[in-house]
Amino acid sequence: MSRLLPAVLMARRNLTRTKVRSILAALGIVIGVIAIASLGMLGTTLRQQATQNLGDIGNQVIVSPAQEADENHITDRQLQDIERTARGKEVVPMVEGIEDLEFGREETTTQVYYFSSVPSSYTATDGDIPDPLRGGALVGADLADRIDLEPGNSITVNGTSYRVRATVEGSGSFFSPINPNNAVVLPRGNRDEISQVVITADTGPEANATAVALRESLNDRRSEQVNVRELSDITEDINEFFGFINAFLIGLGSISLLVAGVSILNVMLMSTVERREEIGVLRAVGFQKRDVLKIMLTEAALLGLAGGVIGAVLAVGVGMLVAQFALGDPTAVLIPENIQFVVLGVGFGLVTSVLSGLYPAWKAANEHPVEALRG
Repeated sequence: MSRLLPAVLMARRNLTRTKVRSILAALGIVIGVIAIASLGMLGTTLRQQATQNLGDIGNQVIVSPAQEADENHITDRQLQDIERTARGKEVVPMVEGIEDLEFGREETTTQVYYFSSVPSSYTATDGDIPDPLRGGALVGADLADRIDLEPGNSITVNGTSYRVRATVEGSGSFFSPINPNNAVVLPRGNRDEISQVVITADTGPEANATAVALRESLNDRRSEQVNVRELSDITEDINEFFGFINAFLIGLGSISLLVAGVSILNVMLMSTVERREEIGVLRAVGFQKRDVLKIMLTEAALLGLAGGVIGAVLAVGVGMLVAQFALGDPTAVLIPENIQFVVLGVGFGLVTSVLSGLYPAWKAANEHPVEALRG
């Protein structure tokens, strides 16, 4: 430490002698660190937000008839096997279709789900959900808002009138096969041709294990009777996509740091030329090549460290502003995972600065004392 401290003091003194030039060089590092850290944090925040918006979709398994199956619907025997295999998990058999909907003067077509019992992911935004669902209709909250409908109103679906018991929304994702927000939910009644069965487990691994067991139980070696689909695949694809986006954004930010590195290289070379006689004096009074090299590299490191720290602080602020604009929540970036991008930005800035100072430092250290004193 005692040998390093003089180099630090001399490097700091040299930088303060050309304040404007040093500030401009450090500014390039600041911009690069902001680019890397803020863009990386934004990518992670968007990925987390997208994953949260998927709700419990990663815990769901969908069973539907295979294309080459003997039946074009889930049979009673298959439903019994599904319920036995998925014991302890929520099993929701459903019939679905696109039906004509009439309400007052409104005429439209909408998604209709037919259930015997309402999925646990449904919550009432207005009115009460009957369990089991034997009469009346449930209308998705988004659909109800669009056609100005509320509990107590009567609607006609495919020629049959129903009284609306409640408006509902689902806690799952838009991608969920039983999301009710833009649909009508009606009693299944005597509709026996089940379109698909939705199984909801507590965790993703449980859903995966259930899917494997269902394939073994329902499909034989000769033909595939049902298609078992795990919705966790969607979340994996989303994570891979945002991982690519993160890498791309960080790559863009790195270009800024490379430009800053060229700026530091230029500053250090100019400093070497201007201080040629001073370096000659240092060599003449006993400074070794490694001492001059240490001073010059310390100057570059101080520029990188100062720019990195300032850039990290500003990057968090920029990330919060972007999160406020994109997500409406500035604190969304304040997650532990984003610390790595701040550290990466500072580290990359410091390394870029030191690498940019290598050639000027080597050039200064190898100046011949006599030639340097001559100017």
